[in-house]
Amino acid sequence: MGKFSIGDRAEVLDEAISGVIQKVDGDRVTLITEDGFPMHFTENDLVKIEGDISVTNYEVAQVKKEKAASKKRKAPTIKPKERSAPKMEVDLHIHQLVKSSKGMSNYDMLNIQLDTAKRQLDFAISKRIQKVVFIHGVGEGVLKEELRYLFNRYDNVKFYDADYQKYGLGATEVYIYQNA
Repeated sequence: MGKFSIGDRAEVLDEAISGVIQKVDGDRVTLITEDGFPMHFTENDLVKIEGDISVTNYEVAQVKKEKAASKKRKAPTIKPKERSAPKMEVDLHIHQLVKSSKGMSNYDMLNIQLDTAKRQLDFAISKRIQKVVFIHGVGEGVLKEELRYLFNRYDNVKFYDADYQKYGLGATEVYIYQNA
């Protein structure tokens, strides 16, 4: 006589399958899973469940699945390129700053652009934003030079040409040193 009888509860070794023995044919056993599927195993692949076991292999597998699923939903990692990406962009093209530049002299437009740059830089410093890109365009280079003169008046700032691939020669990136 084998170790299993019809109606016994059994679990599959090394798999999260359990059920009730439906048929025993020599050492071949047919197990009806908890989902109602008949599966065939040898006696050596099964373990008889006697009495009430508090935790089955199936339950352990379910918990492992849940834990694996929760691990997959972790916070997105910031790629090195994104980490160095500027947090703030300021477009100083005159058409972005005023509704119409009609009737304005170059001097007036330059002053509006510089006032905007100074205001935005002060804002970035007050909000502890580390990187700001000032988009000034290529043009004659007057605005770029005036911006460099403005940035030189700040002790906690260093500036350099912004990412060429993204902005070409028409932008300056400012790095603001934050005091702890």
